[in-house]
Amino acid sequence: MVERKYGKARRIWVFDRGIVSEENLRAIRERGGQYLVGTPRRQMKQFEEELLKDDWTQVRPEVEVKQVAIPKGEETYILCRTAARKEKEKAIRNRFSTRMEEALQRLAKSIETGRLKDRNKMERRLGRIQARHPQVSDLYEVALRDTRDGVRLQWSIKEDRQVWRGLREGAYMLRTNLQADSAEELWSRYMQLTEAEASFRALKSELSIRPLFHQLEPRVKAHVMVAFLGYALWVTLKHLLKRRDAIAPLPTSGVTQAQPLSARKALALLATLQSADIVLPTTDGREIRLRRITEPTAEQKVLLQQLNLTLPERFELNRKCSVDSATA
Repeated sequence: MVERKYGKARRIWVFDRGIVSEENLRAIRERGGQYLVGTPRRQMKQFEEELLKDDWTQVRPEVEVKQVAIPKGEETYILCRTAARKEKEKAIRNRFSTRMEEALQRLAKSIETGRLKDRNKMERRLGRIQARHPQVSDLYEVALRDTRDGVRLQWSIKEDRQVWRGLREGAYMLRTNLQADSAEELWSRYMQLTEAEASFRALKSELSIRPLFHQLEPRVKAHVMVAFLGYALWVTLKHLLKRRDAIAPLPTSGVTQAQPLSARKALALLATLQSADIVLPTTDGREIRLRRITEPTAEQKVLLQQLNLTLPERFELNRKCSVDSATA
């Protein structure tokens, strides 16, 4: 559909692993297209030995990558791993494991104390426990065993599964038919996808352009244009804030050069600035209306100065903008 509408330009298709399929990739290859995509985690198993090696290249303080060539293949695989992602996934696994073990302990206690005697009910409860914890149920060997004291629930950790889970935590894999000088170059290209995803998050959250209820095409296009302009201003603000590192931090915010102020925090800080109309009645029954801006705080003044923005002392009422003159 994209090619029918915009032509078969020389473009690189970048997908995350959620929408990648062999059929799509084969169709792209058959017409000579290029792609750089994420892969499902189950495909990482074949590169277990590569995960154990120490020949990774550090491309960011917490990011490592390595290129893996497939023998007699037209594709290249790039293994990537991040320290922060590894800690997050490990914490998630530990949380689910704790919950599952607590559920198993409760079931075991019910069986040992005799409150649960029916074998079929035991198996059904065990099945529900495993179904509620699909993220870690494959890590456990669980069984109901007959002993001299009756039925007992026993479980143990599958060491090989746990070792493999630890290896793959924080890691993900990219797949491409592009030719590049290094794995870092390919990884950097793929990171453009995260920038695009971040832009959609900013549009939906910080810029609050949704919900969208337009029914006429011109209104939809106008909304898209306003959203694009808003995002362009948002990105501009982010870059302006990054250039603050040569200037002293804000006096009370605790912001340092290593921890720049985000666009969201900057807008929240400036949100209290407002304009107000001062209405002065005259003796002949008319009004004098003056539009003024609230006095910025010390912190706001510093931020405005660093952004090279100057607030006007007053606004002119009923002043025409460039759009008015263009459409008059």
